[in-house]
Amino acid sequence: MIMNEQQTLKNALEGDIKAFQQLFTVFQSQLKSYLYRLLASRNDAEDMTHDTFIRAFDKLSTFKGESSLKTWVFQIATHLAYNYLQRKKRWTPDVSEQAKKQVLENESLRQSISRIHETSPDARYDMREHIDTCFTCISKNLPIENQLALMLKDVYDFSVAEIGLILGKTEGVVKYLLQDGRKTMTDIFDHRCALVNKKGVCHQCSELNGWFNPKQNQQEELMKLDLVRDSKRYNREELYQLRANLVKSIDPLRSPGTDLQEALLTCNRIAMGETTRLN
Repeated sequence: MIMNEQQTLKNALEGDIKAFQQLFTVFQSQLKSYLYRLLASRNDAEDMTHDTFIRAFDKLSTFKGESSLKTWVFQIATHLAYNYLQRKKRWTPDVSEQAKKQVLENESLRQSISRIHETSPDARYDMREHIDTCFTCISKNLPIENQLALMLKDVYDFSVAEIGLILGKTEGVVKYLLQDGRKTMTDIFDHRCALVNKKGVCHQCSELNGWFNPKQNQQEELMKLDLVRDSKRYNREELYQLRANLVKSIDPLRSPGTDLQEALLTCNRIAMGETTRLN
């Protein structure tokens, strides 16, 4: 930690909320995107980011510097998210089919999605961004601790030791959670994703591309993705890593298609009984 940061932290520990805000801002956008991927709701992610800030500042006197401030704050946020997710049922692998059924049967919902696509400046359909959304949806099939560990390691680059501190687990347990979570994700993708497997049952990426980009050459767009173009060269685990790397490169709250992808996520939440309408 450089001298200015040390002084800012000292001021924060002495009760200077502006100093703490300065430190918090460094990783705030990353924290919010992490919570968004866990909760699948922009409003809930924003509320929980605010709650995390308040709780962290209130408990700042307990911060002993045994980890980075970022890791310590993520620990608080993860605890809040865990308690929230415990009250929700886990999503199912066929959530996209259930959501598609909801949209096909509900003209008002279909029109709302089209209106968002046509009017919002951040509602472009991009297949890379939808793969990111799909990763979020599939991760919500996992037991909560697996989901948390996987997001922290494979998307946000926390070390196994840091994840152990965040989750209150040994490094051995964290490694098991990661191994088990990746295997489950890989199994689901292998069965479902028609982008890389001819037997895959989910064609949503291509179907949505055809809906929102009717003049676009779908095959040409697909071939721009390493995941699709080189899928025959990679094994299942390598295809998972390609997905994780793609997800890591995207901020789901600051992308050209963020409003459209949020609408599609909300359709999944409707299918899972978490909400009844688009925000």
